[in-house]
Amino acid sequence: MRRPYQHGLVVGKFYPPHAGHLYLIRTAAQHCQLVTVTLLASSVESIPMAARLAWLQDCCRDWLNVRVVAEMDDVRVDYDDPAVWEEHVAIMLAAIARADAERGFSEPVDAVFSSEAYGDELANRFQAAHVCLDQTRSLFPVSGTAVRADLYAHWNDLPSPVRAGLAARVVIVGAESSGTTTLARDIAAALRARGDVWFQTRYVPEFGREYSANLVALARARGQAGVPTDIEWQESDFIAIAHEQNRLEQDAAMQGSPVLICDTDALATTIWHERYRACRSTQVEAIAAAMPARALYVLTDHAGVPFEDDGLRDGEPLRPWMTERFRQVLAAQAIPWIEVRGDRAQRLAATIREVDAVLARCRQFSVPLEYRSPGR
Repeated sequence: MRRPYQHGLVVGKFYPPHAGHLYLIRTAAQHCQLVTVTLLASSVESIPMAARLAWLQDCCRDWLNVRVVAEMDDVRVDYDDPAVWEEHVAIMLAAIARADAERGFSEPVDAVFSSEAYGDELANRFQAAHVCLDQTRSLFPVSGTAVRADLYAHWNDLPSPVRAGLAARVVIVGAESSGTTTLARDIAAALRARGDVWFQTRYVPEFGREYSANLVALARARGQAGVPTDIEWQESDFIAIAHEQNRLEQDAAMQGSPVLICDTDALATTIWHERYRACRSTQVEAIAAAMPARALYVLTDHAGVPFEDDGLRDGEPLRPWMTERFRQVLAAQAIPWIEVRGDRAQRLAATIREVDAVLARCRQFSVPLEYRSPGR
């Protein structure tokens, strides 16, 4: 492979990372022995630096000669002020030095890859070549400014880890036979019917039902009774369910639209652990606590919903306890939640209103540093 440069540098806010950024990094990786991607975040930006760093590291994991570092940079932006340039470059050099110390590389930067007008001056500050790529955005017609202005119009310009990180995750929870699955599927179908990027809306099914059905089938194969209450549930069962539910959710978030509809999650698994083992599980609760951010929980009230015994359910008397326990758990956490009642159409309408409100909030980004007037 042609690699005329020893050490390439790609610098940006990556607010958020998009296809144009990956084009820069990929090209630098093809033509440099080593590439340092330097994420310079500001405290005024609404996407945390840690999230952007994790997304970039995930995006770059297959390029073994690429390393990603991040630093906070709240220095004002003024491309005409040499002193301001020196402050920014000092932060970049500190980030590179830290990466060198951790990974044992000390070659100076000899190529700067950018698609920005300031690339010439940045390269000059490093006494390096400036490789200017797609400054007119003809190859990749996207920019951070455009994404922030209309996130949903540019959704498919975002790498899959970024889509997964920005997707609004709406989780439907409730007691047995209270309409959770019906509502989840109805929401996904209603959003898909809007077309465009919304046609990609994904629905994540409840893995616990599959797991329960498998245990019941195994019990019947051994000549044992075949209902969930006959099974001797172990904590390890719920740990496995929670992990797999998270994996299914993350896979769907990387491929779907700006909203992901989840029929349960690991938080609900903590309650099922209480139900079957009559105690809480710190391990399952830890899995739930580590989940990606939820945008909204929707609790389906069991009242007015006929109980349907499908062979995997405990029975109708359990539903009031389960509904109340969900109310308690949801009220104790900071994530927005609603409880829906009424018939199928009423529940869908109420949920769609809340989802649209969530999506309106999620598309808002704080103004980055360079667009703020002095003193703001």
